[in-house]
Amino acid sequence: MADYQHIQYDVEDRVLTITLNRPEKLNAFTGIMLEELLDAFDRSDADDDVRAVIVTGAGRGFCAGADLSAGPETFDRRARGDGDPELHRDGGGLLTLRIYDSLKPVIAAVNGPAVGVGVTMQLPMDVRIASTKARFGFVFARRGLVPEACSSWFLPRVVGINRALEWVFSGRVFEADEALEAGLVREVVEPDQLLPRAREIAQEIAANTSAVSIAASRQMLWRMLGADHPMEAHKADSRGIFHLGRGADAREGVASFLEKRAPEFTLSPSRDLPDLFPSRKEPEFE
Repeated sequence: MADYQHIQYDVEDRVLTITLNRPEKLNAFTGIMLEELLDAFDRSDADDDVRAVIVTGAGRGFCAGADLSAGPETFDRRARGDGDPELHRDGGGLLTLRIYDSLKPVIAAVNGPAVGVGVTMQLPMDVRIASTKARFGFVFARRGLVPEACSSWFLPRVVGINRALEWVFSGRVFEADEALEAGLVREVVEPDQLLPRAREIAQEIAANTSAVSIAASRQMLWRMLGADHPMEAHKADSRGIFHLGRGADAREGVASFLEKRAPEFTLSPSRDLPDLFPSRKEPEFE
């Protein structure tokens, strides 16, 4: 899917910027946008020239949530004759599961309002930075819905169960400063500094780290959130140290440190990423 309608895909200096691109609708989420985002993350993982991903919005919004142009039946798949409602998979969940599996670090640059799926899609992203103009809202109860996009799993892990419950129960829209205080975002900057700051973080990763190390570390940290004992981390650590420790990037990392020069890593996630979780199986959707 080379040409996109509802997103932009731009790679510069080893950083991919994905821009939600329906500014006239505050980048409201559509089925087309979902398919394009899934394709974009597939492309990112397959492209060894991409070292980090930034997701932002065009215009004054990040994402205003689901497109409600279908009116009161927007979420009624039975009324729209759209497949078996008992087996329907939430589109936001398909997206967050894909981001969860990303081999590249993902940075959210939240430039404006982000409500509904506009905020839940950010939860599996690794770093979230907000403009002073950003607003957030888990508005589902005000629409007669429940939280989607796997946010009942992600949100309490990001901000704690008490804050997650309060935001979901009230459905209110809140300011960037509250998101910062709760840990939903790591920093708040002026609008003109948002993308430069996101790129600064992305470039620090791209310039100084091994792509394979980042991909393996990202898998380990996210997946250990669901582990029932630190032994699971010990097993993954041990496999990672064994496989990466004998690789070219580990030799280069040590040599560049001793020689006081910048490293030149050569391994790539698409070819060289070891399987740190050989017994892991993706749960089936039933």
